[in-house]
Amino acid sequence: MQNYDVLVVGAGPGGSSAARFAARSGLKTLLIEKRPDIGSPVRCGEGLSKEWMKEGEIKPNQHWISDEVKGARIYGPSEKKPIMLTAEKAGNEVGFVVERDKFDKEMAALAAEAGSDIWVKSPALQVIREGGRIAGARVRHNGNMEDVKAKIVIAADGFESEFGRWAGLKSIILAKNDIISCVEYRMKNVDSDVDFTDFYLGSCAPAGYIWVFPKGEKEANVGIGVTITQMKDRFDVRNYLDTWIRKHPGYAKGRTIQYITGGVSVSKVKEKITLPGLMLVGDAARLIDPITGGGIANAYISGKYAASVASQAIEADDFSQEMMSRYEQMVKEKFQKKHLRNWIAKEKLGTLSDETLDKLVDVLSDVKVNDISVQAVLQAVQEKYPEMISELEDLI
Repeated sequence: MQNYDVLVVGAGPGGSSAARFAARSGLKTLLIEKRPDIGSPVRCGEGLSKEWMKEGEIKPNQHWISDEVKGARIYGPSEKKPIMLTAEKAGNEVGFVVERDKFDKEMAALAAEAGSDIWVKSPALQVIREGGRIAGARVRHNGNMEDVKAKIVIAADGFESEFGRWAGLKSIILAKNDIISCVEYRMKNVDSDVDFTDFYLGSCAPAGYIWVFPKGEKEANVGIGVTITQMKDRFDVRNYLDTWIRKHPGYAKGRTIQYITGGVSVSKVKEKITLPGLMLVGDAARLIDPITGGGIANAYISGKYAASVASQAIEADDFSQEMMSRYEQMVKEKFQKKHLRNWIAKEKLGTLSDETLDKLVDVLSDVKVNDISVQAVLQAVQEKYPEMISELEDLI
């Protein structure tokens, strides 16, 4: 029997954050990861904004940075003048393209430096319950079965969130348009612009987008996400990406050195993300941004919040649902409004024709992004494409 104040299941950014801040507050903490190598295999576009790092207490490190970009460009189907998101217009979009496996390892290292124990190749296999609350997990570690008792369990086990499901929190996504199927190539000998991440909208990636994240000179992650309701065949997503690449000589000449597939949830925030003694963080709580598909920042910040509530609960010897709901409230105050707005936008954007998307990008390319408001966008649309107003009102 192992006894801890806090057990964290999953050593992605959310789990490492929870373990780091729990240990730093003096709690005896264990972080477990089912894989033998933290951060691998990589299932990520590897784009990372800067804005959240101060709150997460993370200092950029060249060890895990492949490229620092000046902004993002969003292209309509015709690929004419893009929407430009630069430091002057939208600072939170400026950031890094990272080596995700190295980044995840450093986040785990920060947890270890704070005093957390870490077990790799140690999957949680069963929930331990005690007195009506979640009180630990049965873990396979070094070939042995270990019962790890904990006053608080923080589940950071990703999109699938098996631990949350075992504990009794629903994890199935019922709406198929809330799941994106993704394919990504890491490519060499390409002509990407190292100063910008690029996004391409329209029928090239139905109800999704194609992305290009530069990883330095002549190298980039080129990927696609497509809503699964738009798929007729399991090869559709890759075929869409291959078709787009063939049409762009700067990428058609490239060579693929890594091939990544995976699924991403783009749903609303889970309605219930806590039980007595248990909190879900990051992807397990459905905190992935529905528009961008990005989840690293939200996971890390939610992990910090979970550690804060764990400290409060242990100090008060209170592991009730009411105490755990403090975390739920913090998460929803931080993320839910923007998350819901982006989910609504995602739903609407997936229904727009290439012609409409081109017009929308054309309008927004002339609007200062930091000045965007419902009124500003409606006025710009009214002046240039008045016929679009009725179609876009429920989007903006």
